[in-house]
Amino acid sequence: MKTDLNRREAIRRVALLMGGAVSAPAILGVLAGCSAEPGGDAAGAAAEWKPIFLTAAQAALVAEVAEIMIPRTDTPGARDVGVAAFIDKMLKDAYPKEDQERFFAGLADFEAQAQREHGRAFLELEPAQRAALVKQAHDPAIEVERASTLPIAKRNRPFILTMKELTLLGYFTSEPGATQVLQYRPVPGAFHACVPLAQAGKGRTWATQTSYRF
Repeated sequence: MKTDLNRREAIRRVALLMGGAVSAPAILGVLAGCSAEPGGDAAGAAAEWKPIFLTAAQAALVAEVAEIMIPRTDTPGARDVGVAAFIDKMLKDAYPKEDQERFFAGLADFEAQAQREHGRAFLELEPAQRAALVKQAHDPAIEVERASTLPIAKRNRPFILTMKELTLLGYFTSEPGATQVLQYRPVPGAFHACVPLAQAGKGRTWATQTSYRF
């Protein structure tokens, strides 16, 4: 079982990637142990998981946006580690109604944008078109986020940044995210002051002892 200290370390890393802040519902959900059971391969996970809060259509859209944000390469993607299931449970168990409604409204607007620009549903678009829509929504939003001096609770983050925050939290607190993408060492080893980068994790960020979802 993860300790609060290890969960806080995962939150700290995600805050750095989000420009310095993680929302209160996300923090409370992770510290409370909100978790999702990751599937095996991507196809198996998609076939076996059933949403408990999102509709099937919403879950499919969330899963695809998360996969665009963290695609499968030589390491697992967001779909492989069950990020959509994590988001589903976080929204249900950790987010107040107002934030849930804001997320769903943003998700609907994001889908509507695909219809406006391409005349088709987001999931019917070509991969490059889907990725372009995510980037189009994300890039200006993250610039505003980084420049904001308001407390996180007053920022009314757009859907795409809440989606990014939850995707990162779900991914980097999963066992595959901690052990295959981040560098992982159960017990810190000896200190070596100066070593070649190739011997120091090839540039990957280091994970702490139990940065697992469980």
